[in-house]
Amino acid sequence: MASSIVFYDIPSTLPINAWSPNTWKTRYALNFKGLSYRTEWIEYPDIEALCKKIGAPHTRNKPDGRPHYTLPVIHDLSTGSDLLLTSISLTHPSRRNCRRDAALALTPAIGLFVIPSVPRILNPASLEYFHITRGALFGKKLDEVIPTGDAYGPAWQKLKDSFGKIDSWIRANGEESTYIMGDTICYADLFIAAYVLWFKLVLPEKWDEAKTWHEGRWEKLLENTAKYEAVL
Repeated sequence: MASSIVFYDIPSTLPINAWSPNTWKTRYALNFKGLSYRTEWIEYPDIEALCKKIGAPHTRNKPDGRPHYTLPVIHDLSTGSDLLLTSISLTHPSRRNCRRDAALALTPAIGLFVIPSVPRILNPASLEYFHITRGALFGKKLDEVIPTGDAYGPAWQKLKDSFGKIDSWIRANGEESTYIMGDTICYADLFIAAYVLWFKLVLPEKWDEAKTWHEGRWEKLLENTAKYEAVL
């Protein structure tokens, strides 16, 4: 019997297909909770029409005031409703009590390197949309965003320092701690893993260095969360 939960995600040219950190946060959570679901792939230009069709709310407003629709979206066909992660937690009891930690310190530094490189893994249907919207975000063409020359070293160090901050949160529980809460994985770890996996998938050549940082913590994190990477 097909699952009543439909998870909408953005496709790519990668073998695993899934790549977006925002949707990986939710996919990790679904798999972590052991929920049955199926994925439907939606290219960027089709997201707004999908959300309007199923009644999913917009996430914010565009500068001109129009609603802006984004993924992930989880739709429960049995109720006809759009689900948020919080409602999933209420409807489907978790195997563990997890809390989401503020990992946002990582996103600006990692985005500076990864976002401009995302077009290399997108399907043609999403390329123009991504270039226009992300170019507007940075105020320049994406190929002008990645630090070069004298700007590269400081930007790369800032990224390493951002990972280092998260490493310090984990070490606060003890030098041998594996996760944010010590030895028990929680949603904060999955949240962080989503961005680490994004980095690895989009910039494998940079990942070769980053995976060695902080005694290989980030490679170990992905090894520990690999069991939750199923794309159903």
